[in-house]
Amino acid sequence: MPEAYAARVTKIEPFLAMEVMERAFAMEREGERVLHFEIGEPGFPPPQAAVRACEEALNRGATHYTDSRGLDALRRAIARDKSRRTGVEVDPGRVLVTNGTSSAMLLVFSLLVDAGDEVIVGTPHYPCYPNFIRFCGGEPVFVPTDPASGYALDVDRVKHAITPRTRAVLVCSPANPTGAVQEPEVMKGLAELDVPILSDEIYDGLVYDGARVTSALEVSERAFVLDGFSKRYAMTGFRLGYVIAPEAAMRPLQIMQQNLFISANEFVQYAGIAALEQGGETVETLRRAFDGRRRRLGEGLRSLGFGVPSLPRGAFYVFADARFLSRDSRALANRLLETAQVAVTPGIDFGTAGEGWLRFSCTAADATIDEALERIGRALPELS
Repeated sequence: MPEAYAARVTKIEPFLAMEVMERAFAMEREGERVLHFEIGEPGFPPPQAAVRACEEALNRGATHYTDSRGLDALRRAIARDKSRRTGVEVDPGRVLVTNGTSSAMLLVFSLLVDAGDEVIVGTPHYPCYPNFIRFCGGEPVFVPTDPASGYALDVDRVKHAITPRTRAVLVCSPANPTGAVQEPEVMKGLAELDVPILSDEIYDGLVYDGARVTSALEVSERAFVLDGFSKRYAMTGFRLGYVIAPEAAMRPLQIMQQNLFISANEFVQYAGIAALEQGGETVETLRRAFDGRRRRLGEGLRSLGFGVPSLPRGAFYVFADARFLSRDSRALANRLLETAQVAVTPGIDFGTAGEGWLRFSCTAADATIDEALERIGRALPELS
């Protein structure tokens, strides 16, 4: 007889970007040379200051529990950095440091969502959002965005999606997978709906063409801001994130952190301090590189027949319409991996609004982008 597992586990869908990457790793172990465009990996080294700080912390024995909310010095550094970027004074007492931003998401969704509750999500969306919501017993309510408008969230559509069970409106700006940056009037309009804003700002700082991120902290006192070090500082493997929450939410978040995670790794927190204080050059290096690569990749995909309605204004992805080849994005991504050894993420990973599309990470070097485009071009007859 099969084991009976908790029902909530069955509500979680596979993370297809990870599934593709893991299949690509298996192919590489068998001797294939796969070009990776499937995962949100910056492809640059982290700030040297962060690496040194981590090494020095380990060498001096910083391998213990910390305050569950994070080192006081790190929380103060995060508050200073966020205050600088937003123009809003952030109290370090509103900062809770986590093992990656995913842990921060789990804590916040666990705080806000009960069985039957709803969270409004703009779509196409980061694949894990609905899984977190359903894991906590809630239901995601999707509000489609339009490529023709740069994937702007329609405040009226969000308003009409609100019900008595709505617990939050989830915003990601810059967005994964579309690169959309929500305009200030959109953020202000969402704040006026009198529903807490849950704002994922992990890609803040990686913006182009004069775009500026409007933080939820600038428009709402009820905002929960999710952020971290993975994308801006190329520190994905450090697993260091944080949430900035309303003061009233801090104690229950702290209690959950104490029980579920205890604290973030001590030595990694010192790396976070160093990144904030000395990693500005790394952020700008990434931003300049991704600015050029998004153009190179977007224009190259267009030349092959893919639809790229607009280049991303933020983050580091190109979301491409591949329906001229297939409306089954998962099967198409699998064929592309097997035929051309190019790994990409199927659009269905980002919701039904993304079906028939493919997400390409534009973090690879120019030569790798060119090689991938050449491989895809040769494989087109077999893909359609």
